Amino acid sequence: MESALCTLLSALVVLLCSSPECKGEDTVTQPEGDASVFKGHTATINCTFETTDRTPYLFWYKQEGHGVPQYMMRKMKSSSGWTKALKSTEFDESRFEFEAEGNSVYLQIQDVSVSDSAVYYCALRPTVTGNTKI
Repeated sequence: MESALCTLLSALVVLLCSSPECKGEDTVTQPEGDASVFKGHTATINCTFETTDRTPYLFWYKQEGHGVPQYMMRKMKSSSGWTKALKSTEFDESRFEFEAEGNSVYLQIQDVSVSDSAVYYCALRPTVTGNTKI
């Protein structure tokens, strides 16, 4: 019975931008809504973006319950491709991977457990109003 438990994963995408570099051309979208995944399976949360930034940074955050979203990891895209995911020191979870291809980014969660139930946010830099630095 325990293996039949589903974990509900929600993905919301956010674009918070008030810097001069962000003039409405930048967008972040998440094609799917909530996802239910069986315990032990792999969950993939997709996010696509459009930006005029030549070196965009994409971030993933996890929010449990009514808590504050917690930074998980980020990647930067450059002319030579995507950098390796830089994970938060507070978030040392080897089951979570950040994959990227073109203007799509994916959060993969291996061996999903009930404790993974949360809202996952994809964000494009800058992620804090008025903050143009990482």
